[in-house]
Amino acid sequence: MNGTFFIVMGPTGSGKSTLMKHVIAQFPDVLVPPSFTTRDRRPSEIENSHYTFVDKNTFTAMVEKGEFLEWAEFSGNFYGTLKETVIVPLAEGKVLFTEMEVQGVRQARALLPAEQVKVVFIDAGPWEELEARIRARAPITDEEIAKRKQRYEDEMTYKDEADIVISNHSGEIETAKETFANLIRDAIHAS
Repeated sequence: MNGTFFIVMGPTGSGKSTLMKHVIAQFPDVLVPPSFTTRDRRPSEIENSHYTFVDKNTFTAMVEKGEFLEWAEFSGNFYGTLKETVIVPLAEGKVLFTEMEVQGVRQARALLPAEQVKVVFIDAGPWEELEARIRARAPITDEEIAKRKQRYEDEMTYKDEADIVISNHSGEIETAKETFANLIRDAIHAS
């Protein structure tokens, strides 16, 4: 009995969160392993829902013990996924998905059986289109935009390595939702 682990990746503003929320609402049995993070909790976040908040010393100790399937640093904070929250459900034939950065995807692919990992890249088009989406969401500094553009360029280099590419250019969100939901539905039926 083999499960499937979908790793969702793509540049900021590509619609990853929107697509993931859509799938969670349609398929409540699909697991989303929580991420450990050292960033501050936002007022709307609840402990143990999507994030487990720890200090940097605790996180570093967990890295040294080899507890993470993948981990990365972004904007001065650490983020990681515990091995046990993925490996155990996969062995039980479950379908899981989470969002990761390029560094995390490479780490996870190195540790998990290739036939159980599917990397889904969300392609939202050229930088100019994404920059407009990012600026429309909330005020952002030019320095932060420059950092996000650099990340965009790095993430786009992984597009050709992804197993599945979902187009989510402006005006394509409904088609993207349907495509992603179909991937999850097919995996559930196959498990």
